[in-house]
Amino acid sequence: MPDIVDLRSDTVTRPSPGMRKAMLEAEVGDDVFGDDPTVNRLQERAAEIFGFEAALLFPSGTQSNLAALMSHCQRGDEVILGMEAHSYRYEAGGLSVLGSIQPQAIPNRPDGTLDLAEVEAAIKPDDPHFARTRLLALENTITGRVLSREYLGRAVELAKRRIHLDGARVFNAAAQLKMTVKDLCAGFDSVSSCLSKGLGAPAGTVLLGHKEFIQRAKRARKILGGGMRQAGVIAAAGLYALENNVDRLKVDHDN
Repeated sequence: MPDIVDLRSDTVTRPSPGMRKAMLEAEVGDDVFGDDPTVNRLQERAAEIFGFEAALLFPSGTQSNLAALMSHCQRGDEVILGMEAHSYRYEAGGLSVLGSIQPQAIPNRPDGTLDLAEVEAAIKPDDPHFARTRLLALENTITGRVLSREYLGRAVELAKRRIHLDGARVFNAAAQLKMTVKDLCAGFDSVSSCLSKGLGAPAGTVLLGHKEFIQRAKRARKILGGGMRQAGVIAAAGLYALENNVDRLKVDHDN
């Protein structure tokens, strides 16, 4: 049988021998108590790379996004996001079912962006008849369409510092735009970045934000069942990915 190239998704990667070795040799502890040294190293390194105060490891991007929305919003608050956004379309309605957050969905334009005039028009007045518009959530790649930094900057300005970025493939976007993720994500209050897609780790997503936000997200993670014990074996794969696989994304794009 010839080798088969599986192009269904960038989630069907396999750990490389180097990544498997890092996982095998990972120093571990109980991450629920905060004493898994490999998890702590991953979180510190991710915060450094993205230019945020703190980071938190999650099992999945779906859980990371939901915890972010729950940490920004209270029950009955509203988030504005795109109709094609993963948090709206592909996460089983978790923001409503588990977060009690109302989605206000805006149509994505052909290039993946939201019309910021439509976003501004969707912001509710301070009136008890309406849900409180608390957050704008963007995704910086929509089915392969990369949102420009210029557009993201205008969205950040509109949101006035209450904006979340689903950066599931933010490293792919940064490679395409030829810039660092730190510069690409500047101005966002929080960013979720998957390690298990183009970067090749078997699992794991990091959520980034300021320290107070990450403390709230840690509580949300616990509520959602995301607290893991000896998670260093997962974190080791993520660390390996950040240190070895980011520069190789251009090869993926060329292929």
